[in-house]
Amino acid sequence: MNIASAFSSALPGISPEVYGPADFKAISDIVHAHAGIVLPQGKAMLVYSRLAPMVRESGLGTFAAFVEQMRLDEGHRLRAIKALTTNHTFFYREAHHFEHLAREVRPGMVQALDRGERFRIWSAGCSSGEETWSIVMTLLGPDRPAGTSLARRNLRVLATDLATHALTKARAATYGQSEIEPVPEALRRAWSQPRNGEVIIAEPARELVRFRELNLLQDWPMRGQFDVIFCRNVMIYFDGPTKERLVQRFAEVLRPGGFLYIGHSERVTGPASQLLAPVGPTIYQRSAR
Repeated sequence: MNIASAFSSALPGISPEVYGPADFKAISDIVHAHAGIVLPQGKAMLVYSRLAPMVRESGLGTFAAFVEQMRLDEGHRLRAIKALTTNHTFFYREAHHFEHLAREVRPGMVQALDRGERFRIWSAGCSSGEETWSIVMTLLGPDRPAGTSLARRNLRVLATDLATHALTKARAATYGQSEIEPVPEALRRAWSQPRNGEVIIAEPARELVRFRELNLLQDWPMRGQFDVIFCRNVMIYFDGPTKERLVQRFAEVLRPGGFLYIGHSERVTGPASQLLAPVGPTIYQRSAR
């Protein structure tokens, strides 16, 4: 069954003149060129469901006209790409990463901060913040006074994402009680507190994080290297060459000895393999050179 027939079967009343195979291909090409995201043919219905409300609101009438606007208007294009990004995440996802962070990274971080040195973490593709706050709680540890003391030192976390609506939720740092339950109880007690039937991340932890909008495939304004980078379940949407270029860039901004954490179905390949050595399931360490 071709795409036009699939549209007719899945969405009765939707004419191919409104949304057809050529529209899907044009949108796929634009999204890949500007965000590196690959949209296979099986995503045609997803594209329609995410963008149809925007087409209606625009008053342009057809996807063809909407696509032309995507080509001409950067703001319009960016809003459409954001609508197509998936922001599914949860607290303490892939728990072995946080266990490694607590066991192998935190002691060295504490020593570095005690010496007056800086320590920097990047949560790349942070979505609605669950990953970022899991990182922060893990590094601050279960002792609230000791963790608050660490938070006052030269410790900072950068959290970036392409989707502004996800960043808004991440900045609010407020979640349902059931959402935060995967975090170990001792960390929850230390770094979250009830508020209006929900929980909010405690202020000393919130003050560590700077949330910023960033397209990972464009220029990075940051200066200096990171001690830890998390980029998990983001590269699954990219093609092979895009993944390899991105991981190489991560390796270049990771300090020697620093750690990169990626998603469970992702792997380091290409030139970055010369700089990053696997030290655990989807955990890589930057070589000393």
